[in-house]
Order: sequence, then C-alpha cells, then structure tokens
Amino acid sequence: MRLRKGRETIPTDTLVGPAVVRADPRTKDLTKRLQAGEIAVIGHADIDRVSAEALVACRPAAVVNAARSISGRYPNIGPRIIVEAGIPLVDGVGEEVLAAVAEGEELTLHDGELLRGEEVVAAGQVQTLSRIETSMREAEAGMNTVLVDFVENTIEYIRKDSDLLDEEIVVPHVRTDFTDRQALIVVRGYHYKEDLAMLRPYIREYRPVLIGVDGGADAILEAGHTPDMIVGDMDSVSDAALTSGAELVVHAYRDGRAPGVERLQELDLECVLFPASGTSEDIAMLLADDKGAPLIVAVGTHDTVIEFLDKGRRGMASTFLTRLRVGSKLVDAKGVSLLYRQRISNTQLWVLALAGLLAVFVALSATAAGQTVFGLIAAQFDGIARWFQSLFGLGSATADVAAAGLAPLIPGRLPL
Repeated sequence: MRLRKGRETIPTDTLVGPAVVRADPRTKDLTKRLQAGEIAVIGHADIDRVSAEALVACRPAAVVNAARSISGRYPNIGPRIIVEAGIPLVDGVGEEVLAAVAEGEELTLHDGELLRGEEVVAAGQVQTLSRIETSMREAEAGMNTVLVDFVENTIEYIRKDSDLLDEEIVVPHVRTDFTDRQALIVVRGYHYKEDLAMLRPYIREYRPVLIGVDGGADAILEAGHTPDMIVGDMDSVSDAALTSGAELVVHAYRDGRAPGVERLQELDLECVLFPASGTSEDIAMLLADDKGAPLIVAVGTHDTVIEFLDKGRRGMASTFLTRLRVGSKLVDAKGVSLLYRQRISNTQLWVLALAGLLAVFVALSATAAGQTVFGLIAAQFDGIARWFQSLFGLGSATADVAAAGLAPLIPGRLPL
C-alpha cells in the first residue's frame, strides 16, 4: 500500500524481492558489481551526492544502509536523490547486516525488514521525502558550528602541516609531454559526466593532456576518451583504466609510504611516486603546473564546504593552497552543463535544414547549369514512367500523362 502526501509517495509496506543481494561497506566498490533489480546493502553514513548518483545509475530494487543515511552533521543530499528516483531506502539497520548476508543470496525486503524466508536478518526505517526533509532542516540548523570548525581546521593545517607552498617540493619526472598542451583534470565529483560531455568539442580541438584522478580515469574512458595520466592512491580506479596505457602517478604520504603501489605491482605495472600532503586532485594540478601546462581545466573537483564534508574531510587547506600556487592557469569547468543548455529544438533544426535545401534548389534553378541538371533528372523520371508502362502494360496515353504530370515539377525539363 502507498499513500499520497502532497508531491510525495510514501511507502507504508514496501515489498521487494526475493532479489539477489550485493553487500559492501564501500559504496563505490559495490556499484562496480551491482546489477539492476538487486538489493544493495551498504554501510555508508551520510550518503553523498556522487555515491547516490552511482547507486541510482545501477537501478537497484532497494538500498539497505547499515548506517544512518543522514546523521545530522550536515545537510547531505544523497538520500533524497535515491528516494526521488523511486528506490526504497531502508536506513540504520546496524553494522551486523554486512556480516549476516551472503553475497548473491536472495532475500526479501518488506516494510523495512530484510527477510531470509521468515527470519528477520535486519530491520530499519524506510526513508521518505518528508522524513528526509525534516532531517535536512535539522542538519542545516547546525551548519554554523560545522562551518566554524571547518574554517578553524583549515587555518590550523595551513599554519602547521602543509608543504604545498614549499619551494623545495619535489615534483617527480614524468614521461607525459605537457609542452604547449593544456591539461584537463577529471575527478568524479558533481556534474562531471555532464561537463565532460559539454567539453567534447574542446577536447577534440585542443587535444589536452587528459588526467584522471583515481575514478576520474574511468569517467574519461566512459566519455569515449583515453587518459594520458592517472593520479591518485589507485583505490577507486578500475583495472581497465590502469591497463589503458596511461602513465601512473601514485600519490604517496610525505614519508614515502604508498599503499597503492602494491596493487600496481600485482598488475605488473610501472608507476611514479609523488609524496606530498593534500588531496590527489591537488597534486594533479601541481604536477600539470610544474610541467608547463599553459592552462589547467578542472572537471568535478571539490571546492565547497558541502563537497568536502561529503568526502569526509574536515578542512580544505590543501585545495586553497593549491589554487594559490597554480594561480590564473586554473579554469574550473564545474557546472558548465548547468550554465549552458541547447536552446534550439530538433524541430527547429529540421525546419532550418529544409529551408536551406529549398534555397539551394531555387538558386540552382536560376542558372543554366542547374536547369541542365534538373532536365537530366526529369529525363530519369520519364524513363521510370515508361518502365512502369512496360511492366504493368499501361497504355502509351497513360504513360504520357504520368510523364507530363512530373514535368512541371522540375524546372528546365529537357524535351524527349
């Protein structure tokens, strides 16, 4: 049963399944194998926008979250995206569910309860838009405190820990040639798919160095391009991207530790280490700047408080400092798809094309060469008419009438 309340459809006895279950505490890992119609079991506190969009793209039958989808720490919009897509979201069922379910088994979801036959495996609250809006208002009320903490953490990091303004920071040597080539850095952030699609003409014309930051490399592949370089800790990029031929730059800790190297060694892939503080997208910008890229275009990068909270970060010092260092080279493409929309409809394009053809027709008919061409076309029509006459045994008078009927339609008709 479903009750209507304003614009919202409230599920009062949600029933899903039996359906195959896919479980993973890391949403970005789960979405790599989640199929349409399956039940996704995750452990994701404060579901962020990018994760929610990735889940919706997989078209699961339902999402069961071991954690609270909105903790109240800040107004994250991921849960709303899932529910507005018509996907049931059951919230706060407990961390035990991740161990209690087996990958690939078939379970049923009924009224907030995950069932194995008659056994209740886990139970939580079915989220609705009204509940989500209430939680969002409560989270927004506490944003002043969160913002103050965020700014204080940013300032403290700048004063004590950052090496990004250090003139002696060592940028590694890479084989990718940036000479007279702009750099396009892609991160799987807000609107990255739409913005990449809008930048297709730019990529085709300028041939920039395509740099994928971790999963951004897969975004480049999905857009029909091949990354020239992949930068990051290599934990959220696919094997297909890693083996695409791109140069691999592993973001290491300042003490030289680089957990991502182990995965590349297993794939027998060579890499370059870049020890530095900050985020992987920061060091991608620093590398492009150091290697001489005249312009750096960024897609999907994070630079607002909500985006950093979505990523679980308590400050944005490294991003602030990186932008100071890179300076006027950086162009942020975020939201290009929202700023520009095609205003010409397909119908208008067809009308414009037909008008153009008509103009060409009239122009040709006014010239001797055009009249000759149209006369040859008329002769072909006459031949077709006579062929029909011989095929169906039509009288010569009928064929002449048919030919005569076609003749006035074509200017410059040649005499038979």
